Amino acid sequence: MLKVGITGQLGFIGTHLYNTIGLFPEEFIRIEFQKEYFEDHNKLNNFVAECDVIVHLAAMNRHNDPQVIYDTNLSLVQKLVESLKTTKSNSHVIFSSSTQEERDNLYGKSKKEGRELMINWSNNSEGKFTGMIIPNVFGPFGHPNYNSVVATFCHKLAHNETPTIDVDGDLKLIYVGQLVNAIIAEIRSKEGKPEILVQHTSESKVSQILTSLEKYKSEYQDKGIIPSIENLFELNLFNTFRCYMDIKNHFPVKFVEHTDPRGSFVEIIRLGVGGQVSFSTTVPGITRGNHYHTRKIERFAVIKGKALIQLRRIGTEEVLDFYLDGNEPAYVDMPIWYTHNIKNIGEEVLYTNFWINEFYDPNDPDTYFENV
Repeated sequence: MLKVGITGQLGFIGTHLYNTIGLFPEEFIRIEFQKEYFEDHNKLNNFVAECDVIVHLAAMNRHNDPQVIYDTNLSLVQKLVESLKTTKSNSHVIFSSSTQEERDNLYGKSKKEGRELMINWSNNSEGKFTGMIIPNVFGPFGHPNYNSVVATFCHKLAHNETPTIDVDGDLKLIYVGQLVNAIIAEIRSKEGKPEILVQHTSESKVSQILTSLEKYKSEYQDKGIIPSIENLFELNLFNTFRCYMDIKNHFPVKFVEHTDPRGSFVEIIRLGVGGQVSFSTTVPGITRGNHYHTRKIERFAVIKGKALIQLRRIGTEEVLDFYLDGNEPAYVDMPIWYTHNIKNIGEEVLYTNFWINEFYDPNDPDTYFENV
């Protein structure tokens, strides 16, 4: 098994890479990294010595003073190179650079010079080096006003703020899950490549992205409608938006119940996409689920009985508890990368309606088991 360490493990891309590598426990061992290792030679050396593969993601993207960005990023690479030399490491180092390498700014300059330092190390050692030049990255859990304009737009819209467009340029984008797959492919290749230009997977004007996100806000967050999704980019953008919502206070959402002398009627879901609808009964005390998805959209609707639905974002400890009662039918949607379950906490049989946006495929289930 390969021992993989990730500098910047807690960052936007690092979190996704760390969690995804964890899906392959028979192939990879994750070596923990902490930010303070860069300030302690012994801890950094111990980390480097333990790794077969080091993915260097740690970097500063934004600061009021561009010189601070340049100095910080070069310093991190210099410290890593020094540790590689000290430990006589023959690790495969994968370095995340940026398409801004060729632009006239200090961030791009720091990335280009950092990659050159790593190439020089690999040429004078038994280690391997792969330099990945990466386009704009978007996806769940990015930091607004820092990682990407998509993160900023999602955060503002989800919190009922109004985003503004400074420059309506054309963006070449890659979804963070697609980038992570590309990094893992390079890890598996075990080959050094000084320069790899990672191809963008979508292209859009900033205004078009904002228009799509405004639709998700209006249809999904405000009205509970699953919007039409025409392609993989739209699915990734929608799933990204969902993860910026205030999940704790948004759910459960109560249905509109229409009652007359015959009984009652509740509309479960309005769909702009297809998928699969299921119905289940659960006896008292039983828990279903304890798994998560990385791409699927899913809704749990409690129709009769009492239920506790729990969610926990992978890699965190906070558990969100949602109590639902069939006397006031309601639903909770499952964000991607949140493990979830549903438990019958009542004294009668629990009736639940499940909807998911794609048919179940046993060869590609996108279902990973982990207790909430």
